[in-house]
Amino acid sequence: MATNLHGLRTVVYTTTDLQATKEWYSKAFGIEPYFDEVFYVGFNVGGYELGLHPAESTPKGSGYGGTAYWGVDDAEAAYNNLIAAGATALEKPTEVGGGIVVATVADPWGNSLGIIYNPHFKLP
Repeated sequence: MATNLHGLRTVVYTTTDLQATKEWYSKAFGIEPYFDEVFYVGFNVGGYELGLHPAESTPKGSGYGGTAYWGVDDAEAAYNNLIAAGATALEKPTEVGGGIVVATVADPWGNSLGIIYNPHFKLP
């Protein structure tokens, strides 16, 4: 049986400090959350959801889960802005073929955050 996937809708990162994580993403992405409760904080990032979920302790496997890649117009500039905001470098911007550039950082809570410039990708 095939699963009909419709693309990225929501990426959720867990954190032991919801307030600090919310403030960091607000600064790093330059936006405020549209949904802000003690049990969940949601940001609208270009029509996609970045969710923050509180955890009582460091999540098992923190920093080693899947990586969501957020589209950017300039991977180098986005990478530098995230590093300046306090992210830790994991993979510097690298051209992987066809003009596509990817990079990854870890947010201050160990979640892997990917950025991608893909001149071939267009939303429907």
